[in-house]
Parts: sequence; structure tokens; C-alpha cells
Amino acid sequence: MTFSDSGSLPLRSLLFQFEAAEKIEPGTYAPASLPESDADEQPDLHTLLLISAGTGTLRAGDETFFCAPDKCYMIPPGTSSRLRTDSDRCLTFYRLTCRIVDCAGSQPVLFLKPLVRGRVEWAVYPFAKAVRFAELLAETEPSGELQHFYRQLQFQELMGFLLEHNLKSPEQSSCAHAVENSIRYIQEHYRRPITVKFLADQARVPHWQYSTIFQELTGKKPLDYLNGLRIEKAKEWLRSTREPLREIARRVGFADEYYFNRRFRQLTGVTPRQYSQSLQKRTRLKDWTGHEVEIPALPRRVIYHGETFGDLAVLGVEAIGGGYPWINQAGRHQPPVKDLGFPINPALTEALKPDLIIVASEDESQYDTLRAIAPTLTFDSFAPLGERMKLLGKILGRRREAETWLSRYEEKAAAMWHRLRDCMRAEETASVFTFARNRFFVMGTIGLSSMLYHPAGFRPAGKTRRLLDKNLSYLELAPEEMKHYAGDRVFMLLPPDAESRRAAALLMRSPLWTELPAVRSGCWYAVEADQWNFADAMTTEKFLDELPRLLGKTQVPPAYGGALYCRKPDES
Repeated sequence: MTFSDSGSLPLRSLLFQFEAAEKIEPGTYAPASLPESDADEQPDLHTLLLISAGTGTLRAGDETFFCAPDKCYMIPPGTSSRLRTDSDRCLTFYRLTCRIVDCAGSQPVLFLKPLVRGRVEWAVYPFAKAVRFAELLAETEPSGELQHFYRQLQFQELMGFLLEHNLKSPEQSSCAHAVENSIRYIQEHYRRPITVKFLADQARVPHWQYSTIFQELTGKKPLDYLNGLRIEKAKEWLRSTREPLREIARRVGFADEYYFNRRFRQLTGVTPRQYSQSLQKRTRLKDWTGHEVEIPALPRRVIYHGETFGDLAVLGVEAIGGGYPWINQAGRHQPPVKDLGFPINPALTEALKPDLIIVASEDESQYDTLRAIAPTLTFDSFAPLGERMKLLGKILGRRREAETWLSRYEEKAAAMWHRLRDCMRAEETASVFTFARNRFFVMGTIGLSSMLYHPAGFRPAGKTRRLLDKNLSYLELAPEEMKHYAGDRVFMLLPPDAESRRAAALLMRSPLWTELPAVRSGCWYAVEADQWNFADAMTTEKFLDELPRLLGKTQVPPAYGGALYCRKPDES
């Protein structure tokens, strides 16, 4: 096969051959060491980057781009690239590679030019659709030729979706620009009587085409967008004035007070008067990602979508919704809780009519969707236990309960670690390992390891200290690297899926494991990940009772694919 140097894009003759896809997220790299692409290593591959979280910079050839969520980049072959992440907002992104073959001539040739002339940064809307394709391609492991064929079809569909947004004719681009101008007109003149016909006429775009382009740009129909903007302005008036509702309706563009009331209730779930009354008993807080949010002083219908669902249980708060398996972790202490899926399902969320949503996510598009349902706070579920509990006490109107629980917990923790002094050496170290999808990890700041690294407990071992210094949740390792992270005691978290469990069993039968000093001395422990690898308040409290019993046992390696089990030191 020869290389093509054709200039124009013969789209009808191009074949896209999917090569690979991977999701790269914090914990799988050190902030300063993201993968670098050398133009000479893969001279025939096009590289697609989809940024889903965090911020950083991309250097592609001679150009530099600011990376942020919902950004998309297509790097042509032969272009060296370097992706750098901000230390405080580590990047999560998908990287996909493909070869493109031009079949226009008598002999197929590789197409090595940029797909969109002069553009590395591509437009994409809705971004979530592109991510769904990337997730399927990154997570699905083909089991045969037919599966490989389906993956190629999925990639073709993704490329078609992206090219549709980036290969518009001049006429289409002109129409989109005109619609964008009309959106700015709405934002500046929302008080005036506005119809879709008026907007389409002003943009000089056919009515049917105007609505389609508008929805592609905003995700909403024109009148829904206009009414949503008016309602947000009405909320500002309701917060700052006691004028009659008919006057507020008029100020924001509603000629009819009845229609204003109906639209307000449709979008917020309450009437304007109820909203105004609720403001009298509200608290204003800044959440994890910097939003200023007004929330009920005493929320009653709380949704908590995060890993530390058990935090609410110890405060006596009965959440109405969350995400599995976090709900399951606290299920026996709570009444039935609605599983809202992962990522959180907006339709199920809205059906519960919450008055407060707490979500452990930095996804701004998800946040915008949820805040239209109820006041929404982003929450750092990986923050230290004491910090989390104090903040939740403030958010939920349970400050006293949070302080009482923390005081009791610290007393119990100090007593437990004091009891363990007889079986622990000074400055004794510990490490936690696990498998996930046949990939091997050492744990850092989350789950079981966060409980072990108590001021009076174990110390992180070897290179594990670096994870804590960089505030990394976990780090992927080659099993051969395990010895550099292993401590005086080692813990293996057993994953629930059979394939990863078999991988763990094989490793624990290998010399890489059996030759570790901790294993040779019997100081190793295998525990179920879905019971122990949580750092919520309820699991942490349970840990105070379970850890002394666990440390009094040694482990017997399983047969291939079998279950791990404990035996007491004096058993034969």
C-alpha cells in the first residue's frame, strides 16, 4: 500500500479502519507524564481525542490548544502531539486511533492529510453522544470476527456523526452563524414578544431548518429556550423584590400571569409564590466545583449520587435516590432507595421530585441538566472523612449530628489502633492492590487504603507514598512492579467479576506474590472489594470492628479460579 498526498477530501471513497480506543483518567498517569505521541512511531494513524473532564493544554505540531470538557481534537498522521494536564484539574479523555484508506483510484492508498483542512479542534454536539460511542469502543473486548466487524461499524457511525458537524457546506455554515446571532438576540431581548417565525425571518433561514439548527446548537427548541431564559430571570426578580407576580411576569416577557405560573411550575416543579416563600428559608453555599447554589435550609427529599452514600446513613438522613452499588452498601440501614443508574438518569431523578440533589461528579453538562430539576450541589466524595462529614452536616442541617458522630468515631478509632499496638511494629507499612477488568492497580487515597493510613495506623509503603503526595486515587501497575509498592502487610481486594477474580488468583499463586516479604511472613489478607473498598462513614465505622479480627488471620491461596478463604495461624 502506498501513501496518498492528495489535497481535497474524497469522502465518498474513504474507508475508516478502526485501530484502538482507550479511556485515560487520573490515577492511570502522573499529572506531568501524560502519553506523548511521536510522529515517527505511527506515521499512518489519525488520532481522535475526546476530553470529558479536567483541563490542560494540547500541543499538536506547531499549534497549542486549551483543553476542557466537551472538546474534540483530530490529529492527522505525522503530527507529533503532547497533552499536558493542569495539576489541580487532571484530565479524563478518550483516545481513538484509525487508518483511513482512499479507494478512489485503481490502487488503495493511505489518506494522510487532515480530514478538515486547517483544523485540529473539531466541533461536536451533543458531546455525550460521541462519548457513548467512545465508551463502547474502549470497553468492549471483541470475542470473534463478527464482534470486530461490529466495532468497525460503531466507529464508522462515530466518524459520520463527527464529520456531519465539521464538513458543512458554506451555505450550512452561513445558516448556523445566522441562527447563533438570533440566539444572542433572544438573550438580549427576551422581554419582547418573540415567535419562531420572527426569529427565522430575521435569520433568513427557512422555518423548518431554523428550528433544527437551533436545537443542534442549544439542545432545546426555540420557544423552550426562550421560556427557560425568562424563568431564570424571573427567579432573580423573586429573590430580589416583593413586587406582584403579574409585574414580574411582565418584566421577563410574559404577557399573561396565568401562563407565567404554568410555565414556571413546569420548569421548576413549584409555583412562583412557593418558590418565593422557600427563599425565606434557604442557605447559599459554594459547591465543590465553584457553583454558588441556594439550597433549602432543611432539605427533606434528598438525592445523593456518589460513592459515599453511607455518609448520610450515620447522620440519620434517608435519601430518596442514589446509584447502585453505593445504595446497596447502605441498603440494610435505609428504607428502599431508588436506583438512578450510572451516570445518573435525569428522567428518573425528576420523577422523584427532590428538593436537593448532591452529585459526586464534575460533569458540567450533567450539572446543567440536574439543576433544572432541583438545587444541585457537586460534592467531592473522595475528600477526607472529617471534611466530608462536616460539610454534609452543614448542607443537610445536621451539624450537631455530624460533630457528634465524628467525635465518637475518633474515640473508637483511637481505641482500636491502641489495641492493635501489640501486634503492630512502629512505623509498620501496608499496601492495597486489586484487579479490575484484568488490569492491576495499587490503591492510593480512596477505599480501604484511606482507612488503613490513619495517623495512628499503618504508613504507606515504598512508592505508594507518591500516590498520596499527588492525591491520586489509584495507579495502574504491571504485576512486576508490585514489589516496589508492597508493604509489611499487603491487602488484596477481590473484585466481584469472575475474570478479574481469576487474574487475582493466578497472581497470588505466582512468585511475584509468594516471594513478597509480607506474604512469606503470613501478613497478607484477601477481602471482598464490594464490602471493603468503600470509604463512606458507615463502612469506616464497621471497619473499626472488622480490622482487628482480620489481622488475626492468615490467608490460604486459592486454586485457579477458586475463592480465597481465611484460616487462623494455628490451623494446619
